[in-house]
Amino acid sequence: MPAIEVSGLTKEFRTYKKTPGFAGSFKGLFHRKYDQTVAVNNVSFSIEPGELVGFLGPNGAGKTTTLKMLAGLLHPTSGSAKVLGYTPWQRHNEYRRQFALLLGQKNQLWWDLPARESLELNAKIYGIASRQFEQTLGEMTELLDVKDKLNVSVRELSLGERMKMELIASLLHKPKVLLLDEPTIGLDVISQKNVREFIRTHNAKQKTTILLTSHYMADIQALCDRVIIIDHGKLFFDGRLNEIVDRFADFKLVTIQSESAENISQANLNCYGELVERKNDAFTVKVKRDRVIATCKSLLDELPVKDIDIQEVPIEDVIREIFKR
Repeated sequence: MPAIEVSGLTKEFRTYKKTPGFAGSFKGLFHRKYDQTVAVNNVSFSIEPGELVGFLGPNGAGKTTTLKMLAGLLHPTSGSAKVLGYTPWQRHNEYRRQFALLLGQKNQLWWDLPARESLELNAKIYGIASRQFEQTLGEMTELLDVKDKLNVSVRELSLGERMKMELIASLLHKPKVLLLDEPTIGLDVISQKNVREFIRTHNAKQKTTILLTSHYMADIQALCDRVIIIDHGKLFFDGRLNEIVDRFADFKLVTIQSESAENISQANLNCYGELVERKNDAFTVKVKRDRVIATCKSLLDELPVKDIDIQEVPIEDVIREIFKR
């Protein structure tokens, strides 16, 4: 049975449209106009136990709204969802003990207390035995390298240290489903890498089902084999990450280094493909996938080529072009 199963999930918001000025405010007391916004539009997907899936989309696509519905914080306008066999918005206690939601821009730890005290409170709420709490806490703080920060007030921690403590708080009760919304937002490169390594290790060890949203493609590439893309609330793509390049980028980048670059004009290169970059004695040409072998042969035969390199289009560039569409 899938850990997460979503069918036709839709969420609409009604927002008050105010007319400017005092007259508009007075008029609004008696007659109000509303705008209807569809945040999630008939989305369907399923995720198997233990899967780590990337959930992508531009700002306003409906990612966070979907996660909040799966966490039971929002009721859908229509459609259905089952997480671990439960309907999330019915908020059964048995379900709430088995999932965790971590929003990268929201704090769940007490700001003025040491992190350890907030974590101890979480342990009491979830009924975690003291021995198990100490063992789990020790393992996680060691993996995230924050053991010496447990007795520091949360407000005095750096952003990276706070996010690591938030992760520990979310995973302390060993949930079967983890919903992560931008867990590395605002972190430096080293902290991002540490958090990614921790998530990968935890997923492999505990077999936790994880749905991850992130605008950092490095997170997605490092952690997720499968991605779900939504845009304007609608499901756009659901499949393997490497399929995105094959499906939405029908070309490769061919870079050549020439022994006599000054003798090669742009017109000479345009007959092989679209010139993307020219730097010193190196040229990069965008070539259709089905023409790569023939183009490389022609380049080697007809131009003074010293070296040649064939690369896939960077995945972040492909995603960026998808969002632009």
